[in-house]
Amino acid sequence: MHLDLTDRVVVVTGAARGIGRTLAARFAAEGCRVVAFDLAFDEAPPSPSTSPSGIDEVVCDVADPASVRAAVDTVVARHGTIDVLVNNAGINVTGAVTELEWDAWRRCMDVNLGGTFLVSQAVAPVMQAAGRGRIVNAASFAAIVPSVGSAAYAASKSAVVAFTRVLASELGPWGITVNAYAPGMVPTAMNGFAEMPTAEQDRLLDTLSLRRWETPDDVADLLVFLASDAAGYITGTLVDVSGGKLATQMPARAHGR
Repeated sequence: MHLDLTDRVVVVTGAARGIGRTLAARFAAEGCRVVAFDLAFDEAPPSPSTSPSGIDEVVCDVADPASVRAAVDTVVARHGTIDVLVNNAGINVTGAVTELEWDAWRRCMDVNLGGTFLVSQAVAPVMQAAGRGRIVNAASFAAIVPSVGSAAYAASKSAVVAFTRVLASELGPWGITVNAYAPGMVPTAMNGFAEMPTAEQDRLLDTLSLRRWETPDDVADLLVFLASDAAGYITGTLVDVSGGKLATQMPARAHGR
């Protein structure tokens, strides 16, 4: 199957580093015109023609309505439309419910859920005017099975899933699909999986049917498909891309452990 995304305008939020940067680079490699949103970018970033990556970088705080509106207006002014939106931006907040501070809880909701809402709300009219579009929202395996100490993060990602389903139906009349994806364990600076002691890594890997760490490219493979015409009848769903995490109670048994 050839997934031709040539010249599609793709916005990826939280794309200065980590998984978001990989997603932006993959879409660029697919021939897309990629715009990366992130608060970490300089106020005067290089244009796509001068950037070594060819990715247009736009300063955006996804939790700030004014910043989001300005960023989306910038994309439309530069590129004319938005074909694909990937709401990747997110933060992790940990802590027991009895100890979690309100500001930390609120910040987690503002970025993970509020950011997804604000950017989707700003981009949707652009897609409606075009009569087509793809919105793909980052959920998490925590929205399927949460962990102790992850109340804020799991609640925010579960809410993203519900938001995705509602938005899918609301935008369906314009041929716009909206889906969410649930990555599993991708080693990042935020979680430090790859730096854990071997015994702790083994304990985590033992929960996977495909017993290896997930890579950002595993996520990118799915998103390229969901952004393509081949996924035109898939909407309002959560796609588990976790390597079969907890598909069975003890998947490690199949690996001889």
